[in-house]
Amino acid sequence: MAAAFAPSTTLRLRPYSTLRCLSFYPKNLTKPYPVFPPLIRRSPISPRRLFSSVISGALHSGERTKSELAEKQMGEMGSKVGEFRKKLKIVDVKGGPNEGLDRVGQMIVVAGWVRTLRAQSSVTFIEVNDGSCLSNMQCVMTSDAEGYDQVKSGLITTGASIWIQGNVVPSQGSKQKVELKVNKIVLVGKSDPSYPIQKKRVSREFLRTKAHLRPRTNTFGAVARVRNALAYATHKFFQENGFIWISSPIITASDCEGAGEQFCVTTLIPSSREAAESPVDAIPKTKDGLIDWSQDFFEKPAFLTVSGQLNAETYATALSNVYTFGPTFRAENSNTSRHLAEFWMIEPELAFADLKDDMACATAYLQYVVRYILDNCKEDMDFFNTWIEKGIIDRLSTVAERDFVQLSYTDAIELLIKAKKKFEFPVKWGCDLQSEHERYLTEEAFGGCPVIVSDYPKIGELIGGSQREERLEYLEGRLDELKLNRDSYWWYLDLRHYGSVPHAGFGLGFERLVQFATGVENIRDAIPFPRTPGSVEF
Repeated sequence: MAAAFAPSTTLRLRPYSTLRCLSFYPKNLTKPYPVFPPLIRRSPISPRRLFSSVISGALHSGERTKSELAEKQMGEMGSKVGEFRKKLKIVDVKGGPNEGLDRVGQMIVVAGWVRTLRAQSSVTFIEVNDGSCLSNMQCVMTSDAEGYDQVKSGLITTGASIWIQGNVVPSQGSKQKVELKVNKIVLVGKSDPSYPIQKKRVSREFLRTKAHLRPRTNTFGAVARVRNALAYATHKFFQENGFIWISSPIITASDCEGAGEQFCVTTLIPSSREAAESPVDAIPKTKDGLIDWSQDFFEKPAFLTVSGQLNAETYATALSNVYTFGPTFRAENSNTSRHLAEFWMIEPELAFADLKDDMACATAYLQYVVRYILDNCKEDMDFFNTWIEKGIIDRLSTVAERDFVQLSYTDAIELLIKAKKKFEFPVKWGCDLQSEHERYLTEEAFGGCPVIVSDYPKIGELIGGSQREERLEYLEGRLDELKLNRDSYWWYLDLRHYGSVPHAGFGLGFERLVQFATGVENIRDAIPFPRTPGSVEF
């Protein structure tokens, strides 16, 4: 076997800084296998012999062993690839129960970005953060430290990236248990004086215009870490409970929700910079003046998916319990604090299951991920509890520990009508429950218990779960009711011909879960780069 590496120019990294890895070719391959572009002119001999003819010949003759050849080649032409090691992070130092006291006396290296720099007559204090935790590492530096001239000259400022080596010592201050006595400092990347993330607080609206820099703030760094923990806990829950993760397609010809608010995917309009200059009459049309989709890439209209549910259902009828977790899209012209054009969905599907099984799964999942972040993101959760939503830890603890209440939609409406409270949105049977109604049910009617409302009428935009329709005739009727083309769903209908089973599932918007877990009010702050009407920056 042989692997070849070569420099490759790319827009993502500086030229000649990347590697291209060629696959290992089987010995009996007799013609070129186009996995990667060839690095040299094609040869009639096999790709295996093309890249390693000397090695291959020696091995076939039995002259030398593989290890001998490898050692000889490394000695003459290269060196062994180094071992990958996890780098020490600030969280590794300060995140333990002793908050770093167990590392006193150790010499360590910290690499990160300057949050603040305060110079006094004989000592300089630099707060460094590497993103691994909320806490900064306070670095104490005197004039005898190597590289001090970079500080004295003003090269190192807020926002600069630096590399620091020093000894962990007990802190003289009250805000932290340990600090770093600096031996050496290296400026890695300087920061321009216009750096917008200074010590003073700025609005989240302003930070949305600086989405490339906002993760360096306390709030968005904490949101990113909790989002990561929720994603990890999501996979952990489903994997531990026997679910198989399915990669549902992003491009589809179906509309799962029947809302018609989809982004079209087409190559009829030129891509990249040419799109802005392309005339409308360049789009091919039929004799009737309609768009000629037969000349498009997929030869039919295609869209960005709004849900992976239909695809998950197909695999649930073969693998039993599955889930999807990926990006979805909706071209809804909404500028509210609860809507995004691009968002992530968690969508499990359970075969041989009904609505009760579905509710039990949703309850167990939510309690699992909430408990996970309470146990594993304590510093960030304390921050949210202090600065974002006071009482959020108690609220989440209630969700994780208390039983969920289940009531029907009709009972929920009756409770709201009888409530001695004036709602902004009037309540009547058939209305879609608003946030104020949901809060009343959970916080007042049931004393903080989580509530599951079942048996919704066919109204509004439903976010939740259901038992899927396994009966063919009813499903066909529903498609006709929504005026959806049966031909686009032939494969979905086809499942009902071959061993159809009762199955259920739910969909959970991941960004709304992040909001729920962190307390951030605007969903645009729950995703790294929000996509909304009129906004596709970054």
